[in-house]
Amino acid sequence: NPAGILFFCEFCLAFFVKEVELAAHVRKCLVRHPPGNEIYRSQEQNINISMFEIDGAKEIEYSQNLCFLAKLFLDHKTLQFDTQPFLFYILCETTSFGQHIVGYFSKEKHSEQNNNVACILTLPAHQRKGFGNFLISFSYELTRIEGKVGTPERPLSDLGEVTYRKYWNQVLVKLLIELEMSGITMDELSRRTCFRPEDIFTTLQESGIIKYSNSEHIIDLTQAKVREFTASKKLDPTQPHVGRCIPSKIHWTPFKLTKQQKLSY
Repeated sequence: NPAGILFFCEFCLAFFVKEVELAAHVRKCLVRHPPGNEIYRSQEQNINISMFEIDGAKEIEYSQNLCFLAKLFLDHKTLQFDTQPFLFYILCETTSFGQHIVGYFSKEKHSEQNNNVACILTLPAHQRKGFGNFLISFSYELTRIEGKVGTPERPLSDLGEVTYRKYWNQVLVKLLIELEMSGITMDELSRRTCFRPEDIFTTLQESGIIKYSNSEHIIDLTQAKVREFTASKKLDPTQPHVGRCIPSKIHWTPFKLTKQQKLSY
């Protein structure tokens, strides 16, 4: 398109060069939600949301269109035409008209590095509503169900790096306050959060919570840090906002690969 614009159907993600083509498509499109299985549903502040799991090997066209859409906003990611090795988790806002995509993350079906996210995106029109934090928390809850620790695939975008650091810091500080830091080890923090130990160490170090003293690293959570954490940001009650995912509302079974499939991926 000479104008540099693509027109996407928000339900099936088909895209067009001309707006008139999209209008003709919308009149005939009967799709009102992503393909795949709905694995989560909750009512949040002024908004209802759902999560869908999509197998990139079964829903190839939708998955490829999703990758095209994401590439428009994530310059650091390579465009994936082969979607078969991936699972996609689509976050939707639910209205009376259908379930509208607001963001997603993808993950490899088999990752040697234990990456629990390959690509993550909140669409620009839906940012600053908590969707990014929700997607990250959801990815770690899936990792917990799998009985693993996880980390996002690198490189992260600048916004992704900031969002992850903020999320890790909030979860870790909350846990340290609850445990009163009584002889807590890095392995124990990793077990409780499903964060990779390296991510925990770097986050606490950058936050000034881990310090080096007498030839060893110690956790020093000052009262100033506690006050900073507990000084909650007030949310506008009239605006939609999403908290972290609620584990009890996840209805999901981990994807199982055969030995032969692992070798092919």
